[in-house]
Amino acid sequence: MSKKLRIIGGGFAGSEAAWQAGNRGVDVQLFEMRPVKSTPAHQTDNLAELVCSNSLRSNALENASGLLKEEMRRLDSLIVKTADETRVPAGIALAVDRDLFSKKVTEKIENHPSIEIVREEITSLEDEHPTIIATGPLTSPALSAEIARLTQGKYLYFYDAISPILHADSIDMSTAFLGSRYGKGMDEGDEGDYINIGLDESEYERFHNDLLEGEKVPLRDFEKAIFFEGCLPLEEMALRGKETLAYGPMKPVGIEHPETGETYHAVVQLRREDLTGDFFSMVGFQTRLRYPEQKRIIQNLPGLKNAKFLRYGSLHRNTFINSPRLVQNTLQIKRYSNIFVAGQLTGVEGYLESAATGLLSGIYASAMLEGDLIPEAPPTTSLGALTQYITTSKQKSFQPMNINFGLFPPFEKRVPKRDRRKRVGERALRDLDSWLEKLKIPAE
Repeated sequence: MSKKLRIIGGGFAGSEAAWQAGNRGVDVQLFEMRPVKSTPAHQTDNLAELVCSNSLRSNALENASGLLKEEMRRLDSLIVKTADETRVPAGIALAVDRDLFSKKVTEKIENHPSIEIVREEITSLEDEHPTIIATGPLTSPALSAEIARLTQGKYLYFYDAISPILHADSIDMSTAFLGSRYGKGMDEGDEGDYINIGLDESEYERFHNDLLEGEKVPLRDFEKAIFFEGCLPLEEMALRGKETLAYGPMKPVGIEHPETGETYHAVVQLRREDLTGDFFSMVGFQTRLRYPEQKRIIQNLPGLKNAKFLRYGSLHRNTFINSPRLVQNTLQIKRYSNIFVAGQLTGVEGYLESAATGLLSGIYASAMLEGDLIPEAPPTTSLGALTQYITTSKQKSFQPMNINFGLFPPFEKRVPKRDRRKRVGERALRDLDSWLEKLKIPAE
């Protein structure tokens, strides 16, 4: 078989898949339709553009996302290593300068001797060319129809929302203050990585009422309001109860004013968007409020009277396939072994998880092209547990999922709850290293 691979989609999954396959001597054509054809959420033609949060979540090994990052680092992940290189202060979270990150990923792919970037839309999958489909939740209508034809199934969907980004110099720092929750990630003398704005009970109540009354962007008339639970719009959370936000993205626990020691009923946190600190995103403030309403309601918050917006929050529709019915553990479509799928299209949720499935699809497709047995990631690893979920889930209604410790197989013998996460991590990295030996990659 010719060692040529077509990858459709230049997002997190497609870029990672191209990198992994290219590093294994495969000639890769990476198709990205931007800027020839854009999407409702993208703003540039860079590969691996972040359209939502700039955070890849926790780096700690006691957290499932931190464990997944460590596994990917050991496999020379393009996405994780570039994120490490473009990191901005965010406590124990791995957050990146969004523009610098996507520019660096693009440069690395452009300079790879085995990868060719082709800027055109793919609408047909009729030939038998080995292919990875990594077009993400914003797959073009024409290719969506083609995938539906191949899989003989309907797409599933959910709505995803984006948080606003503000100019740092428009935030009143006489009211706001720097700090990190419980001081995590801070060295002695640090002021903290987040800008915090404390609200008393009356200020919080006014904000809650504003959200309930604010004018929202309507959904399509024929669709239900299906949201991903890990990224609910603020106004959707507000509908679930007066204190829902104060126990969620606006929780005040672990935050106090560094000078006065004052605590608050609720706290707005803003996370740095770039290395220079010119822009800050509003953490957990994803919304489908109309732009004038966003401006009015956010400028009513303390310290944000003169807030200037680099980008308003917005809502977009994400599509994915019914992977448990359609996809093998090797990420191949069951009826078409030459076609792999990766990224959010498979039903994983999050940048990191998308890149992880891209990493695996690149490795698996390379093995197929070499004529080797495809070496499936052990289910005891984050990579394997995530794949097991999307391909074997028994949920009555399959829904997107972030990596979490609930996806890992249980231990044969009882492990005390306080030790469970540590033991899961130790087992995962031990089994990963054994798997790396099969891939002929030395364990770090």
